Amino acid sequence: MNFGYKKLYIGGELRDSITGNRKEVICPATNEVVGEVAWAGKADAELALEEAQKGFKYWSKLSLAERTKWMMLLREEVLKNDDLLRKAVVMEMGKTYEGAWEDIEAIVNGLEFYPGAMRNMHDEIIPDIENTHRHKMVNQPAGVAVAYLAWNFPLLNVGYKIGPALAAGCSIIIKPSGLTPLSSYVFGEILHKINFPAGVINFICGPIDEVATTLTTSKITKVLTMIGSTASGRKVMADSTTSIKHVSMELGGNAPFIVCADADLDLATNIGIALKYGNCGQICVSPNRFIIHESVYDKFLELFIEKAKKVKVGFGLDQKPDMGPLVTLRDRNRIFKMIQDDVASGAKLELGGGIPAGMEVGNFIEPTVISGLTTTMRCFREEIFGPVAAMMKFSSIDEAIELGNDTEYGLVSYVFSTNEKSIRQLSEELEFGEVQVNGVKYAIYLPHGGVKESGIGHDCSYLALHDYLVKKRITTAL
Repeated sequence: MNFGYKKLYIGGELRDSITGNRKEVICPATNEVVGEVAWAGKADAELALEEAQKGFKYWSKLSLAERTKWMMLLREEVLKNDDLLRKAVVMEMGKTYEGAWEDIEAIVNGLEFYPGAMRNMHDEIIPDIENTHRHKMVNQPAGVAVAYLAWNFPLLNVGYKIGPALAAGCSIIIKPSGLTPLSSYVFGEILHKINFPAGVINFICGPIDEVATTLTTSKITKVLTMIGSTASGRKVMADSTTSIKHVSMELGGNAPFIVCADADLDLATNIGIALKYGNCGQICVSPNRFIIHESVYDKFLELFIEKAKKVKVGFGLDQKPDMGPLVTLRDRNRIFKMIQDDVASGAKLELGGGIPAGMEVGNFIEPTVISGLTTTMRCFREEIFGPVAAMMKFSSIDEAIELGNDTEYGLVSYVFSTNEKSIRQLSEELEFGEVQVNGVKYAIYLPHGGVKESGIGHDCSYLALHDYLVKKRITTAL
């Protein structure tokens, strides 16, 4: 399936890049070209900033009711084009067709949730102690927002950003990953089709040093938000200091998956398998380090391997695989090297570690399990971002907490136990923005954010609105 040539969406228009440059989009499952996109440069980024500024002046003056009407119209159009958008994600990223629904769902839910959340952002009255003045705190849109998105959930990430930005009254420039720009450009065509107000949403992709640097350093930009690696986050924050901007970032993760002696092992392994091998392990909240109590370690490992063997690897709209390929050959080689290094350091390869039979074309990799992980190994210290489950033992709750916290990251952690005391201690002492106990749930109304090197601010929930709003105090003498 080839999507042909797709243009930038800037200022309500579908445009070629000013330089005329184009970039091919390659399917990671077939190594075939599945589309071509306009490849922007510095001049395109400057144009996007100008158009977004115009869009902000218009959009910010609309009432919330008027903005909501446009958001609901866009929501309906996304649902009408569900199949097209999902196929674009499948072809550019290699994920399953069923898995791509998460991307569409995030857009639909975000457009529906945030108008209501914004209506609940009431003005605050501050009592005047001397009774001489009246004070009111009001929320106002911050201005032009710029969003940098990761490639692993191309449209889910779009949904996380446009919902709160639009509801708050901001315009937004979205730069998708250069690996997966196709679905965003298709989304731009949908916006163009319904004549969405010009300049309010813009899609642009091109070289980081030309496009991202221009957007980040511009004084027009008032909000910088991103989903990506910690290293990229540091670079964006450093470049942003040309002016004072709101910054919100969801960055890298190194999630511990702690299974206590009294845990439900069937439940824990089912959730572990789904999180570890879904999207080929390319999820920021995917378990990285499986920290298992020594008394149930062997049983957990055996059960996990048994279930991992049943994970179906493949690609295609009719095959219904459980897991597709990694996004690039470079990523597969990186993960192979991590496995090799840790095995050389004493870990044991229990399952996988190679290319599935008959899948030499594309970036496929077997569901993999290694045991005997130690704190000095790469799979303990680094974010794997691939389908490798690395197992290690612990003997006490204190040790589990120490191991779990032994990382610079702090996005999400998982705990499995039936002991209330253990659950309470783990929940209080694990240094992560989220602790998920005996299950897992993500939804548009639930806050998602990390601590330490995993980011600042939140995606999802009413908290995301704070990134796009400024507070103003209005004081009137009585």
